Amino acid sequence: MTRLMLQIRSLSKSFGDASVIGGLDLDIADGGTTAVVGPSGCGKTTLLRIIAGFERPAAGTVAIAGTTVAGPGCDIAPHRRGVGYVTQDGALFPHLTVGGNIAYGLGRLRNAAVRTRVEQLLRTVSLDPALARRRPDELSGGQQQRVALARALACKPTLMLLDEPFSSLDARLRVATRNSVAEALAEAAVSTLLVTHDQQEALSIADRVAVMLDGRFTQVGTPQEVYLRPANRSTAEFLGDCVFIPCTVAEGTAECVLGRVAAPAADGPGTLMLRPEQLRAVAVSDRDQGSAAAGVVTAVEFFGGEVVLTVDIGAGSGPVTARQSSFDAPTAHAKVRIDVIGEGVVFRSDDG
Repeated sequence: MTRLMLQIRSLSKSFGDASVIGGLDLDIADGGTTAVVGPSGCGKTTLLRIIAGFERPAAGTVAIAGTTVAGPGCDIAPHRRGVGYVTQDGALFPHLTVGGNIAYGLGRLRNAAVRTRVEQLLRTVSLDPALARRRPDELSGGQQQRVALARALACKPTLMLLDEPFSSLDARLRVATRNSVAEALAEAAVSTLLVTHDQQEALSIADRVAVMLDGRFTQVGTPQEVYLRPANRSTAEFLGDCVFIPCTVAEGTAECVLGRVAAPAADGPGTLMLRPEQLRAVAVSDRDQGSAAAGVVTAVEFFGGEVVLTVDIGAGSGPVTARQSSFDAPTAHAKVRIDVIGEGVVFRSDDG
């Protein structure tokens, strides 16, 4: 049986009359990485603060490594929970060196064992041990975040909490730092909970993703499950661009303006959801234009390796969007056929 490092049950929190989070359940396996993704103000940081012990829940329980740390009649102090916490800005001590920051809580850097531990931690987060003598303001943003992670790892936490740790970095540095941090956490075998508003970040770094909207989890699953098979329309739209088309389902196949699309769902009318990357526009000649899945490219957005095509498919259904490789892609005003890759998801009128 998989050991649970974090177990949350029926967790709720309000500030005054405003409910911030309500009835959350979440499990994180030993050594696993879970990302909670949601828009600003949905309750993500409040959830982390409750787990860390900086806020008390109104109801529900939090257990870390099998020990209840928050709940009715239970409120273990933050420093006794075995939790590491990395914030958005890293919160390094400006008056201490990098080595002093990492060694905080371990002892004085004059101690040989502490110096050795600091050097090991710098290497773990892919930094040169020589940086130990520098001040935080002499480092780049990405280096500061990795130092913050090294400081959090210094006391060998049971659980690592990351609160939007990469959001202040530019796009290229964000990806590099994210990969470095993910490798360091995997090497240290630390169970991790990341909160972020960045969908791509959540999908790329975690083995499980919890989508949080208005203080509740709308879906928890693998990155592939929540993106390709969202539980409802709200989850689908938050995680990425969608193409919605009216359809009728019969025996696992959706009939729509794009033709027949595999869609495991109960028979009857509904709305077919596809991701733009599931649609591929292929240029056709005039005599092929009569195809049910044919249309005309009305707009092309070029993004280097890929293009986003807006295609008018007529039939009163409005345009659809296809995202595909920019090599040999149809041009504006080209007549195209739309091929569908993979299965679609069907939503009914009551699917949020």
